[in-house]
Amino acid sequence: MRWSVLFLFIFAIFQAFIENSAVPPHKHEKHSGGGSKERIKDGVYQGRDSQHYENGEHHSEFDHEAIIGSVKEAEEFDNLSPEESKKRLAVLIRLMDLNHDEFVDRHELKAWILRSFKKLAEEEAEDHIDEIDSDGDGKVSWKEYLLDNYSMEDENEKKDLIEFETYEEEAKMIKDDKEMFQAADSNKDGLLDLDEYVLFQNPEEHPQMLPIVYEQTMRDKDKNMDRVIDFKEFVGSEASRQDKEWLITEKDKFDNDFDFNKDGVLTGNEVLSWIVPSNDDVAKDVANHLFVAADEDHDDRLSYLEILNNHETFVGSEATDYGDHLENIDRFTDEL
Repeated sequence: MRWSVLFLFIFAIFQAFIENSAVPPHKHEKHSGGGSKERIKDGVYQGRDSQHYENGEHHSEFDHEAIIGSVKEAEEFDNLSPEESKKRLAVLIRLMDLNHDEFVDRHELKAWILRSFKKLAEEEAEDHIDEIDSDGDGKVSWKEYLLDNYSMEDENEKKDLIEFETYEEEAKMIKDDKEMFQAADSNKDGLLDLDEYVLFQNPEEHPQMLPIVYEQTMRDKDKNMDRVIDFKEFVGSEASRQDKEWLITEKDKFDNDFDFNKDGVLTGNEVLSWIVPSNDDVAKDVANHLFVAADEDHDDRLSYLEILNNHETFVGSEATDYGDHLENIDRFTDEL
């Protein structure tokens, strides 16, 4: 009898552990959908790869979204059976295969991922418009945006600061956002529709918005206002908090990654290459990662079967979460 009670007690703990285990890594989150205060960190735009890796850890949900082109649908795939997941993936594979040779090469996969990035941007914009469109006209006015992001109806309004240390800091953010808002307002009607909001939300991905991105960057980074970025301005205030090794690494980046003409300063496209992430590079990185995982015969192309055999890597399914629970069970057993 005593052993039966002990067994039931252990089983109850085991069940509680499974039900309350840590959030699995396969968690899809909405990307930032607002102005510059959400898009920029330390003066550098956070591209679509900002959630691809964190502290050196690869996040598989990023790859799933890059294939599916929707955060919402990626979440649905995580709840599908492996069989249904493969069935839906097979439809996507045929769309990826542009020349219909029953293989997906690197060019086709990269092109598909870039298409997905565009669809993700549209989904993010649509979600954000739904959140802040208070009058329900399907568009966003500057007043609606200001109220949602800064809790004020007028940019000159004074209020208790929560996110900003000074009124000057908040005023700068609002000024940058208003400039970007007006630049994205293609028909100059004072409202942003879906297409325009995509421009506003991700200006770094659209050539027509880059002049504003550049000017705001120079205003923020060019401390001596000589219209170039020297190394001291490149590292900024962060340099005072870092060691010599960090400075050496940053100098190498400055000289070899961004200073194309080797004149010791950054101007024009050199500044943009530093500030603006490249979706093309991100898509290439995702494609390379998927090829490493699925190109089983190493012929530098993916057959339909190779992709389907690795469906969890491409789109996820219930089997992925089941694997997470198995890891939790093993850890629980070891702790006992």
